[in-house]
Amino acid sequence: MRTSLSLGFLLAWSCGAAGASFAQEARVPPPAFADADRTARLARAFPEIDRLVTSFVDRARVPGAAVGVVVDGALVHVVTRGVQDLESAVPVTADSVFRIASMTKSFTAVAILQLRDAGRLSLEDPVEKYLPEMRGLAPATADAPVITIRHLLSHSEGLPEDNPWGDRQLARSDAWMGEAMRAGLPFSTVPGTAYEYSNYGFAMLGRIVQVVSGEPYDRYMRRAVLEPLGMTRSTFEATDVAVSVRAQGYRREGSAHAREDLLAHGSFGAMGGLWTSTQDLARYVAFQMSAWPPRDGAEHPVLRRSSLREMQQVTRHTPSVVRRQALDAPAVLGAGGYGYGLRVNDDCLVGTFIGHGGGLPGYGSLMRWLPEHGVGLIAMGNLTYTGWGGVFNEATVALQATGALAPRVVQPSPRLVEMRDAVTALVTGPWDEGLADRVAADNLWLDTPIAARRAQYASLAERHGACAGVSRFDVENALRGRWRVSCQRGWLEIGITLAPTMPARVQSLDVRGVMPPGPALEQAIGQVRALVDQWSDEAAAALFTADVDVARTKRLLLLAQLQAGGACVSGDTRVGDGTRALIEWRCARATLLADVVLDPAGSRVRAVNVLPDPQRPCVP
Repeated sequence: MRTSLSLGFLLAWSCGAAGASFAQEARVPPPAFADADRTARLARAFPEIDRLVTSFVDRARVPGAAVGVVVDGALVHVVTRGVQDLESAVPVTADSVFRIASMTKSFTAVAILQLRDAGRLSLEDPVEKYLPEMRGLAPATADAPVITIRHLLSHSEGLPEDNPWGDRQLARSDAWMGEAMRAGLPFSTVPGTAYEYSNYGFAMLGRIVQVVSGEPYDRYMRRAVLEPLGMTRSTFEATDVAVSVRAQGYRREGSAHAREDLLAHGSFGAMGGLWTSTQDLARYVAFQMSAWPPRDGAEHPVLRRSSLREMQQVTRHTPSVVRRQALDAPAVLGAGGYGYGLRVNDDCLVGTFIGHGGGLPGYGSLMRWLPEHGVGLIAMGNLTYTGWGGVFNEATVALQATGALAPRVVQPSPRLVEMRDAVTALVTGPWDEGLADRVAADNLWLDTPIAARRAQYASLAERHGACAGVSRFDVENALRGRWRVSCQRGWLEIGITLAPTMPARVQSLDVRGVMPPGPALEQAIGQVRALVDQWSDEAAAALFTADVDVARTKRLLLLAQLQAGGACVSGDTRVGDGTRALIEWRCARATLLADVVLDPAGSRVRAVNVLPDPQRPCVP
């Protein structure tokens, strides 16, 4: 084999001239979007999003609504429908102000983390340190831990779910709340053991903000959070909102709408009292999204990025589910939990999405963003518990259909690139003992003896011929990646993981040779694929040897038709030696893997298997 790397590179590398300093080597490069036109391409979904919003508002009979799309920190699209007030018939605009209910909770969490970062409290502090009314509270069990601020932030303080009750407590006074806490609290679970949504717990957090900061909660929030974010139309008191822009809340009563009374701001405002507009809420969602990706650079004056990311990590898990939206749709895993004032979910269709809903008498809202994709959605309506989840799900599908809803691409560290090129030289060129020593971490040649490695690479050289040129560099993280090297016959798949040392060297090395299917195997794969679209007993009998379990194979191919949608075309070869191939089948609804083996004569198929692609997060 010949190497594509020059001797000059190897000499420079061996002397350290091409290497980064240890300080630089320790840094993780931020991932980046590969598509420079992504915003314009995403915009192709906006007409469909407008249609979805219109259909929902008409169907659910929402008096007025506003929906926004945030991309890379900017509000790039707004759709408004209906009116702020049925009596005045003033249309909803991007400046209309709605009450966003429980979406307020993440604002309260921001305030708590501000005070934590300033050294004025700890998340492990007992709540009773700041709320003396909690002292002497009878525990849920004799071995129950004391309730901490972290428990309140993550809904794991053990109090019962209280949405129907909590919705009506916004205007309660501090004195009332103090008396209620002194009277005692019932537990539904033991603190620190389970998730259960508690408005009361976030009201306590608002009281803690007030005690620690020394100023009323709403005044602190305006000074430390809302004004620095430019949220000039946002407030906790309804009377601060001009009637000309305030959305009146309604509930359904039969075929009519009834006005809801406006609750004043009080001791429970920290759990759901904020009023805001589409423009302001977009600024807040952009602020939360600015935490991603982790990177160098100036911090936001409101809260540092690491603390924002901390809010957006699961602290208390909730049960996972697997569901199908239809009998012939892919099985989708949903997993996640609660961070600090935010819900965190992992969906195998889109990855991680973060957000929170809000529902109060008269209002319903939702914010959701995909941190790895830089895209967020916001919505507000003036109907009790306006449910936006379905609209957001369909809007996400519309954004996906543009092909531009893709996550940032992980970037390799400079050291990983150096090791990739050095390993390529070692594997494809004449064996270089010195290079082998410089590449390998101290475990590498112990795990697989160096003589066995040399023999493997010599065998690959005989089979594949000269190899050169790195392509398809798939980076898993800053210190792990796989790539392809093209050869005269087929190609090599090489993967490495670097060790946690300075300098980082290769602790794991995998090299595999792949040969594309020969003409006979290519034809056989096509014949098997045709059986997915239309099974034929006669065609199967002519194609398969007696080694094939025809009944099982028929069942597999029929399942491929049902689950993956048929209409499959061959894609990349994952494993192959010319007479056997593990090859991608890209079908209408899923990607499958077909493992097809020819008989020694190369005329018929002696083994076949079809299975879901393990590299795909959703299975058909």
